[in-house]
Amino acid sequence: MKRRISFPLRSGEHSKQAHADLPADGVYEREVSREGFYGAASHIHHKHPPTGWSQWDGPLRPRAFNLNKLSLVQFSSPWEAIDLLSNDDCKIRRWSCTQTMDYLVRNADGDDLLFVHQGEGDLFCDYGHLRYQSGDYLLIPRSCMWRLEPKTETTLLMIEATNGNYGLPEKGIAGQHAIFDPTALVTAEIDKLFLQQQNENEWQVKVKRFGHVSTITYPFNPLDAIGWHGDVCVVSINWRDIRPLMSHRYHVPPSAHSTFVADDFVVCTFVPRPMETDPGALKVPFYHNNDDYDEIIFYHAGDFFSRDNIEPGMLTFHPCGFTHGPHPKAYQKGQNSTRKQTDEVAVMIDTRNSMAFNAALDQVELKHYVDSWSGTFCNSSKGKNGL
Repeated sequence: MKRRISFPLRSGEHSKQAHADLPADGVYEREVSREGFYGAASHIHHKHPPTGWSQWDGPLRPRAFNLNKLSLVQFSSPWEAIDLLSNDDCKIRRWSCTQTMDYLVRNADGDDLLFVHQGEGDLFCDYGHLRYQSGDYLLIPRSCMWRLEPKTETTLLMIEATNGNYGLPEKGIAGQHAIFDPTALVTAEIDKLFLQQQNENEWQVKVKRFGHVSTITYPFNPLDAIGWHGDVCVVSINWRDIRPLMSHRYHVPPSAHSTFVADDFVVCTFVPRPMETDPGALKVPFYHNNDDYDEIIFYHAGDFFSRDNIEPGMLTFHPCGFTHGPHPKAYQKGQNSTRKQTDEVAVMIDTRNSMAFNAALDQVELKHYVDSWSGTFCNSSKGKNGL
């Protein structure tokens, strides 16, 4: 059993409170944290921005991808969608459903968390019927059968908890109703629409296990439940029902925005909120080393106040061992307190183990994203990035 060394040492000029009242004008704070933002941490005060590099060489680097430019048409099934980023615990895919699925799918490799980036429609599953819309999370337990009937073209960010499952984060002293009340979770229902879709026609179920797909054929629709009870089911929640933890005097860390927790990774949701108003509080995310986790952010909607030249549908990757934080323009806006609130919506996935990249991402990468902290970055739609 390991017990971490823990004592509050200090040296030199330092603040009394993290992310507020820095010891002097023109000083930059950097957080060095362990276990994501959940473990031990120190705060170092610098004369220069910790991201103020002039050159970067080598394979370890921040990366950004415009997923809008990925071709999704060829993926007729979610199991045909490629793993964009993956490790043994987590796989991230992007899939677009344009028409009613006349088959069922089942993931025997782990729970699926589907974030609806675009579209609306109906989901049918073992537990009944659920309407979905843009901004919904759809949590589908392992081996649950499901299909979609989209009313409009539906684009999903699919986050698989490989050989694992999802739960809700511990909310501690904030209480169980913080962030979102459990009653905000919507469950699938055995309703009239679900019963009407039951028939005696031949149906196929495409089952994914160990990354391979097997097909099971039934002479009837296996979504033939007439009822159920228990505490395993499909649930959804929309980002609009998330009420973020806030402090007008302190920039709360990303861990306060945790939405779902799985084995060795966590999913957080950034939603619109007021800016900090205390004169000494940081107004943008602090510079930090997240030295045990890789950080992946998918941008869903709004203006991303800590980034520059990032648009909805894009994805960034900040690896373990890399100091990162707000871009220079965003930092300056925060210092000048020009914004009163954020309007961004984004999904962050922090993974304990490093992620592998699919080669398809090379074609949609902003090649000079690493330069965006040094001020030499060109606009994302033209110039040096090549997209």
